[in-house]
Amino acid sequence: MAVDFASENVDVVVVGAGPAGMSAATRAAAAGLSVVLLDEQDAVGGQIYRAIGRADMRRKEILGVDYAAGAAIADAFARSGARHVANASVWQVTRERTVHYLREGKIGSFEAKRVILASGALERPFPIPGWTLPGVLTAGAAQILLKSAGEVPATAPVLVGCGPLLYLLGWQYVRAGVPIRALVDTSRLEDRWRAKRHLFAALRAWPFVSKGLQLIRDLRKAGVPMYEGADDLRVDGKTGSDGVQRACALTFSTSSGTHRIDADVILLHQGVVPNTQFTHALRAAHRWDDAQLCFTPQTDAWGELDVPGIFVAGDGAGIGGAQAAAEQGALAALAVASQLGAIDGALRDREAAAHRAALERVMRIRPFLDSLYRPRDANRIPADGTIVCRCEEVTAGDLRGFVALGCVGPNQAKSFGRCGMGPCQGRMCGLTVTEVIADARKVSPADVGYYRIRPPIKPLTLGELAGE
Repeated sequence: MAVDFASENVDVVVVGAGPAGMSAATRAAAAGLSVVLLDEQDAVGGQIYRAIGRADMRRKEILGVDYAAGAAIADAFARSGARHVANASVWQVTRERTVHYLREGKIGSFEAKRVILASGALERPFPIPGWTLPGVLTAGAAQILLKSAGEVPATAPVLVGCGPLLYLLGWQYVRAGVPIRALVDTSRLEDRWRAKRHLFAALRAWPFVSKGLQLIRDLRKAGVPMYEGADDLRVDGKTGSDGVQRACALTFSTSSGTHRIDADVILLHQGVVPNTQFTHALRAAHRWDDAQLCFTPQTDAWGELDVPGIFVAGDGAGIGGAQAAAEQGALAALAVASQLGAIDGALRDREAAAHRAALERVMRIRPFLDSLYRPRDANRIPADGTIVCRCEEVTAGDLRGFVALGCVGPNQAKSFGRCGMGPCQGRMCGLTVTEVIADARKVSPADVGYYRIRPPIKPLTLGELAGE
């Protein structure tokens, strides 16, 4: 569709076209509001439902019914009348609710009465020795290749870490006919004991538990070698004839001894965390969530930040999964519609009751998962020689050296060694930097804080900026 790149006035701008964003835009449009949904992909779906509109039956069969369920949300959005601006990279959201974006090399902006941020989650950093070698990817990145292009590793991969996505990707690879060299889980017996405190609530969410158990059964039935309680993780490299060092093996220890698994594709994962780049840039209030080991924005019951008129829905407000995100998107839209006078408070509350009940059901499993798959300290707070900031090649030892010189937080670490100043703007290293500094100072991550995020959130050139 043709897009006017001049600034436009609209009722609602939604940022992100995953389940939260699509649901929010659909409900807001149904209230008669003018709605624009901005997303950097070429089609709706977000990460969890990526390429859902063009997935054929075979791909849906491989990825499973939970992925296929995204088609209903996408279809509802397509019928909603909300405007979809694809391939739009949002690089700034102001406290005055101006949303700036880059599309086709040109700058545009919307002046919104309300903004709903549905920017989703990022994979948690997994800084172990060798994690920067070619051939080492995150499980989420590998899943994106599978969803968007049907691409799978050319050689048998090793999946290593913890969390439901690790098992889901393994299951999807088995269904796609991809041999798996091994699945190496870092969870230990103590994690299971800790999770048992939440077992009753988890059993009330039995369909989720049942799905997880079925994934594990299917992987075992397929003959995938599985290791538990993995520790002392390291990716070994080998220099090829071209002089480039690449991944060649994963080395780790378990209670049965030391193991080395040869592989040139190693997929790492230890959960996901909220993408808080926009909320931090807005200077919204955040808190350290010790259950999920990350910062989350502080919101009211409808998802509104302490920045009036700006809402957060979905995993960007705290990890809950796709179904929870869809319910949160609808709740945010109801609040927005009520604030703008499109619906009255009574209708808002009647509809919200059903969404809150559904949200409570799907969130019952969360405390159990957070406890069972809590990432190990050693895999979040690495030893001195491990690179933390990949963009600027800053190691954990460098950070500890900065602390010894008086560095108290991530923002000072930028001045000491450019940590977090590369192209990713701290998305890859932010939490690790916070935790390494907190560990070195013997204080809580809450006392250390996070990077002071500044626009542009996504890279753009001076020429593009001048074009506005």
